[in-house]
Amino acid sequence: MLSTVSKIARVALLLGLSASPLSAEVVRIDVQSRADLLGGQAFGAAGPYEKLSGKIFFAVDPSLPANRIVTDLDRAPRNAAGKVEFSSDFFLIKPKRIERGNGAVLYEVSNRGGKGMLGFFNHATGSLDPGSAADMGDGFLMTQGFTLLWVGWQFDVPRRQGLVRVYPPIPTENGRPIQGLVRSDFVVTEKETDHSLADRDHAAYAVVNPNAPENVMTVRDSVEGPRRIVPRDQWSFGRVEGGKVVSDPTRVHLAAKFEPGKIYEVVYTAQDPPIVGLGPAAIRDVISMLKYKSADPLAIPSAAITRALAFGVSQSGRFLRTYLYYGFNRDEGNRKVFDGVIAHVAGAGRGSFNHRFAQPSRDGHPYLNFFYPTDIFPFTDIAQKDPETGATDGLLTHAASPDLLPKIFYTNSEYEYWGRAASLIHTTIDARADAPLMDNVRIYLLTAGQHGPGVFPPTQTIGQQRNNPLDYRWAMKALLLAMDRWTANGTAPPPSRYPRVADGTLVPPDRLRFPTVSGVTTSTAVHRAYRADYGPRFATEGIVTVEPPRIGTAFPILVPQVDADGNGIAGVRMPELSVPLATYTGWNLFNDRSGPTDALSSMQGSYIPLARSSAERKRTADPRPSVEERYRDKDQYVGLVTKAALDLIDQGFLLPEDLAVVVRNAGRHWDYAVTGASSSTAQRDR
Repeated sequence: MLSTVSKIARVALLLGLSASPLSAEVVRIDVQSRADLLGGQAFGAAGPYEKLSGKIFFAVDPSLPANRIVTDLDRAPRNAAGKVEFSSDFFLIKPKRIERGNGAVLYEVSNRGGKGMLGFFNHATGSLDPGSAADMGDGFLMTQGFTLLWVGWQFDVPRRQGLVRVYPPIPTENGRPIQGLVRSDFVVTEKETDHSLADRDHAAYAVVNPNAPENVMTVRDSVEGPRRIVPRDQWSFGRVEGGKVVSDPTRVHLAAKFEPGKIYEVVYTAQDPPIVGLGPAAIRDVISMLKYKSADPLAIPSAAITRALAFGVSQSGRFLRTYLYYGFNRDEGNRKVFDGVIAHVAGAGRGSFNHRFAQPSRDGHPYLNFFYPTDIFPFTDIAQKDPETGATDGLLTHAASPDLLPKIFYTNSEYEYWGRAASLIHTTIDARADAPLMDNVRIYLLTAGQHGPGVFPPTQTIGQQRNNPLDYRWAMKALLLAMDRWTANGTAPPPSRYPRVADGTLVPPDRLRFPTVSGVTTSTAVHRAYRADYGPRFATEGIVTVEPPRIGTAFPILVPQVDADGNGIAGVRMPELSVPLATYTGWNLFNDRSGPTDALSSMQGSYIPLARSSAERKRTADPRPSVEERYRDKDQYVGLVTKAALDLIDQGFLLPEDLAVVVRNAGRHWDYAVTGASSSTAQRDR
C-alpha cells in the first residue's frame, strides 16, 4: 500500500510540480518493494544481492532530436514545463554493495512483460518474482557481478501480477480523439464461437462503432490465398456468455463458428492509440541515468555503472533491432546508451514498437500473425537498395553518429532461417552473395537449434517430430562474457560463425541435401518476407492507412546446408551435434491436430533419433549410420563429446566451468538413446 506521502508525490508529478528531479528524463523512482536475495547469500566476489521493484516516472522533451523519433509524441499532453510524462514498472537485482559488482548493468527486454534471463543464463526455473534458490539456478549472472534490470516497455501485456509494463499517454489531434485502422487476424485449432481481437492473451484495441460498414471480416485458406468476405449479418463484435451473445468491443463472434485452419482477419476502426514509442524511450532514459548520473533510491551512485548491455530473446530481440533502427541508442544529451546489444533469435525481424495503433505482441511466423510490419525492409545493417521499390536503407543507418552504435551480436538458431527469414541479415537483396558486416557486429548461428531449446527427453507437441532439445545456452553464456569483455576493454570476441553463400553452406531450400528418413516429411516451405505497403504515411509518420497492406513480391530466403546426417554444417556446433545420436533440425511440420501438415510449426525444430543398431537401420532403410556403427560404447562416445567440448572452450564458445555438466548431459542422452532410459532418469542438469 502506498503511503500518503507517495500519493501526494504522484499527484504533484501529474501536475508537473515534482521538485528536484533525478535528471531531465527520469523524474522519480518509486521503490515499492526491497528485499535481500536468498537471505543475504553471497555470490562470489560480488557478495550478497538484493531485489527491488516499483515504478519509474519520466518526463521527456518532444522538441529534442532524440525524442522526435517517437511517433505521435508531438500530439501528447504536456505538463507545465512542456514535457510529456509517463511511467514504467521496473524490477532490479543488484549487489547490495554495488562497487563489488562488475560495473555492468545487463538489461533484459521483457518478452511480453516477463523475466527470462535467469532461466536462460542461470538454467533456473521461470518466475515473475524471482527470489528462491530455484529461481536463481546456478547463480551464474550474479557470480559474474552483473546488475540485472527489467523496465516495462510494452503497454498491452496481459493483466497478470508480476509482469512489467509501460503506461504511456494518449495523443490527440488538436484536442480531438485520434481514430484509425486496426487489423486482427487469427487461426484456431478447434471450433470457436468467439475470439479476441488481440494477439493471443494481450489487450485488444476496442472497436469504436461496432455497426460501422467499414468494419470487415474475411476468411482465406492460405497465407497468399484470396480473401472471402464474411457477410456482415453472420458476425458481430461480441462474445458468448450464459448461452447468449453479448456485446464486447474487443472480441468477434461468428454464428457458424470459426473453423480450424482457416485464416480469419478483421479490419476495423479504433480510437485512442497509446504512444507505444515511449517504451523504447523509457529503456533509453533509465540506462542513461545509470551510466551517466546516479540513482539514489536504488543505491546506485554515480560511476558505479560503467557500461550497459542489452539482451533480448525472440520478440525482445526484434525489439532491439527496431530500437537500433530508429536511433534510440542516443539519449537526450546525445550520448551512447547501450555499449553492447545481444539480439537473440530475432531473425531478420523488427516489429510494432513505434507506430500508431501498433500491436507490439504481433510477430510473424509461417502460420501465425500475417503481414504485420515485422519482416520488412531493410534487413542488413549496411544500406542496400531494393531494386524493385527503389528504396535504400539499412538497419544501422539512423544512429545520427557512428559513435552512438553499440557492439552487436546477432545470434540465431536454425529455426530463424526457416521461420524468421534470418538469411536476409547477411545476404544481398537478391540472395546471390554475402553482404559485408560492420566492424561492430558479429553473427553467430547456433547450429541446428530450434527457437528455444526443447526439454529433454524430447517430447512431441505441435509438430510431426519430437521437439529439438539441443541446448545451445551453454554457448550463449560464453558469448555474454565475450560481449562484456569486448565492451569493457576491447577484447575481440570470437569471429562470426554463420552460413555463407560463397562456401555453399547457405542455399535455397530446394537445394538442401537432407537424407531420406522413414517417417520424416521434408518441405521447401519457409516463412517469407514480403514487400509490404502500409500506405504513404507509414515510413515517414508511423501511421498505417492501408489495412490489410498491399503485398508485393517476397524476398529470396536461404537456409543452412546440412551434412549426410541432416545436421547443419556451419555455425557454432554444440558437442552433441558434433558427436550425434540424432538429427537435429530447426524445422518441424505441423501435425494434423495443430495446423496445415505442409506448413512449418511455429518455433519448433525436430529431433530424429538415429537407429540403435545396424539391423534396425537396414529394416527402415535409414541412410544414416546407426549408433552401434558409430561408437564402440558409451565411454568412447563420452570421450568424443569431451573432445568436442574442449575444442569449443578453445574457440571461446563454451566456458571451462560448464564442461562437466555438458559432458554429463551427453552421457544421459546416451542412456536415453541406447537403453531407452525413462524421463525420470534422463533429466538434464539445468
